[in-house]
Amino acid sequence: MHGRRERDVEPPFAVVAKTGNTQRLISLNATARSMGLAKGERLADARARVPHLLIEEAAPDKDAALLERLADWCDRYTPLVAIDGTDGLMLDITGCAHLFGGEEAMRADVLARLDRQGFALKAAVADTPGAAWAAARYGACGCVASGQEHQALTDLPVAALRIGPGIVEGLERVGLTTIGALYDRPRAPLVNRFGPGLIQRLDQALGRSREVISPRFAAPLVLAERRFFEPIGRQEDVETVILSLARQICEALERRVEGGRAFELALFRVDGAVQRVVVGASRPLRAARRILALFSEKLKTDEAVLDAGYGYDLIRIAVLEAEPAAPDQLTLTREAGPGDPAELDALLDRLGARLGIDRITRLLPVDRHLPERQTGFVPAAHVKEQSLSWAGFGCADLGLGSGPACPADRRDTPFPEEAGGTCAAGAYWQELPLEIPDHTPLDRPVRLIDPAEPVEAVAMVPEGPPLRFRWRRVLYRVMRSEGPERIAPPWWAGAPDAQPERRAVTRDYFRIEDEEGRRFWLYREGLYERETATPRWFLQGIFA
Repeated sequence: MHGRRERDVEPPFAVVAKTGNTQRLISLNATARSMGLAKGERLADARARVPHLLIEEAAPDKDAALLERLADWCDRYTPLVAIDGTDGLMLDITGCAHLFGGEEAMRADVLARLDRQGFALKAAVADTPGAAWAAARYGACGCVASGQEHQALTDLPVAALRIGPGIVEGLERVGLTTIGALYDRPRAPLVNRFGPGLIQRLDQALGRSREVISPRFAAPLVLAERRFFEPIGRQEDVETVILSLARQICEALERRVEGGRAFELALFRVDGAVQRVVVGASRPLRAARRILALFSEKLKTDEAVLDAGYGYDLIRIAVLEAEPAAPDQLTLTREAGPGDPAELDALLDRLGARLGIDRITRLLPVDRHLPERQTGFVPAAHVKEQSLSWAGFGCADLGLGSGPACPADRRDTPFPEEAGGTCAAGAYWQELPLEIPDHTPLDRPVRLIDPAEPVEAVAMVPEGPPLRFRWRRVLYRVMRSEGPERIAPPWWAGAPDAQPERRAVTRDYFRIEDEEGRRFWLYREGLYERETATPRWFLQGIFA
C-alpha cells in the first residue's frame, strides 16, 4: 500500500513595520491568520506564540511603485483609475462593464487575471465609491445591486464608512457599532458630537451625496483598442494593429472636426506589464499613415520600448491632445514639393518622434529692447501657420519685476525660459501678425556676441564715436564710423529712483570700420553726466 503524500503547507509569514518603538504585524498570509495572529499585533508577542513565523520588513516605496503598476494594468478596464490609500485602487467603470459581459463578469476577470499573477485581493462593485469600498474591505465583496446600498451596508461596522479611528471608538462606546444603527438616528446630535464628516461619509456611501474619484490621468479625448485571444509579439503585427487603430482614431477625429497633437500607444502584456509610448505632432494630425510613421520612428529610436515578453493581449491608441482642424481642400493642380508646408510638417514630426517634439525649435523675434534679447528659440510645433508668436516684455532681464509691458490681461501662455526667461509677474506669449523690424544686413551683424565683450576705447569727446579701441589685446584704429543708434530702456526700467544695481541704462551703438576694412558693432553704455560719469564700451558683433 502506498500512502498519499500530503500537500505542502505554506509556512506562516508576516510583514512587519516599526510603529513608535515597537514592531507590529501589518500583513499576514492565510497560514499565519489560521494560527491566531492578527494585524497590529506586536512582533514579540507573535513570535512567542509562533516561533517559526517568517517575517519581512515593510518597504513602502516598493509597495507604492507596485500599486502604480497595478493601476497602469487596470487601465485595460477603464481609463479612470485612482489610487486609494496604500493598498487599494478605485475604478470608475461607468459605461465600461458591458464590454466585458457585465459587472460580475468584469469583476471575475479582474480577480482571475491578478490571481494568476500572484496577487491576493478582494473586489466589489457598487453604484457609489463609498459602498464599493465598504463591501470590498468589510463585506462579502461581490456586486451590490443598483439602489441596494442601504441593505448592503446595514450590518457592516461603522469603520466601513471611511471615518477616523477616534470617531469609530466614540460610536462604539455609545452602542452604535453598525452602519444600520445610524440610519434612523437624529442627525443633529451626531454632528454635534462627532462632526459633519460622519454624516457626509454616510450620505456618500448611500448615494445621497455626490462623490467623484480623482483618477491618476485624465480620460483621453478619443480612444481605440483591440484585444487578442492569442497574444502577439512581432513588430510587424504590432504595426499592422497600430495602423488599423489609427484609422479608427482618424475617423473619430474627423467627426469632431479636430486633429490630434499628442498620441499615446499603450501595449498591455499578458504578464501585467504595460508599455506606453507618447508622440507629438507639429500640426493637428488626422492621417493614419502619419500616425503610424510617428510610432515607428519612436520604436526605432528606443528598441527597449517594444519588449513583448510573452506577448501583448491588448493594444490601445489614445488621443491626449487635439485642436480644431478643418477638412483639407484638395485640388488637381497642387503638387507637393520641397517647399510644401505638409513636407515641412512631416519632417518636424519625424524629428520630433526621434528627439522629442519640443526639442525641434525655431528662432523667432521677441518684443524686447535689447538686441541680444530680440530673438528666442521656440518649439516649432508651437508656431501657427499664419502668425508668429511674440512675447511680452521680459522684465526679469532687467531685475525690475513686473511692468506695464506685461499686463495681466495678456497672460495667455507661459513664456519659455529658452527665449530669455520670465519676469517676476510672468512674461507671456501673445499671437500677433508677423511684423519683423526692417533691419538690413548692414545695420546690424547677423550674429551677436552674447554677452558683449568689454573693450578699451578712446574718443575725441565723451559722447562721440571712438578713435581707436583695444579688444582682446589687439589695438584697432578707427577710419570710419556711423552712429549713434540709441537704444533706451523703458521709462520704468531707467527711472532715476530705481536701485543702481537694477537700473537699466541707455546704449549708443556705432558701426566702426578700421584701417584694414574690418567692421565692428560697438556700443557705449550710459549717457555721460546723466546716467554715469564714466561710460563703458562693449563689442557686440562683427560684420561679415
